Amino acid sequence: MSRQSARAWQRMLSGRRLDILDPSPVDVELSDIAHGLARVARWNGQTQGDYPFSVAQHSVLVLELFRASNPDASAAARLQALLHDAPEYVMGDIISPFKAAMGGNYKDVENRLLSAIFLRFSLPATMTAALAKLIKKADREAAFFEATHLAGFDPSEARRLFGEPGQSAFDVDAFDRLIRPWPTQQAHERFIEAFETISGSIPHA
Repeated sequence: MSRQSARAWQRMLSGRRLDILDPSPVDVELSDIAHGLARVARWNGQTQGDYPFSVAQHSVLVLELFRASNPDASAAARLQALLHDAPEYVMGDIISPFKAAMGGNYKDVENRLLSAIFLRFSLPATMTAALAKLIKKADREAAFFEATHLAGFDPSEARRLFGEPGQSAFDVDAFDRLIRPWPTQQAHERFIEAFETISGSIPHA
């Protein structure tokens, strides 16, 4: 198969044409990421509430859980936590058991996209193993809370699947604001706000 025939690009609302199989950082735009993630539903939309629980909102929740557990984390680490699921703005959110069944090619594409996204925002192309573990912990905690508050899981079942969450550093009102599904535009704006707040403290970002 020729390089050209293997190419698979998508036109983004920014006007960029992102090659999903061979992504270039220059074709990655924050506005496209926020737009896409605010419209991708976690749990395939099988959640309670007036709105789907979007990947954009999940990303902000993971960031806040990561920050609560790692108060001394660098701005770059916090930005990588926020962007950990950013490839889903073009790939969609596929539940973990299905990802495992699909095998390695899916993960390879996802990792190439994530590296391009990180490079676009002057971050290391990959996370260190230690940082990836910390972000994964926050990601699993977010999944536990989403599962039990929104997706109808019994807490004991959620613990078997996602582990025991750490002690929440949020008060009840703050947690309620993070777990209650946001309208699409609010999810878009909160993701952008979180990104800009963090990146503003990185000199080269």
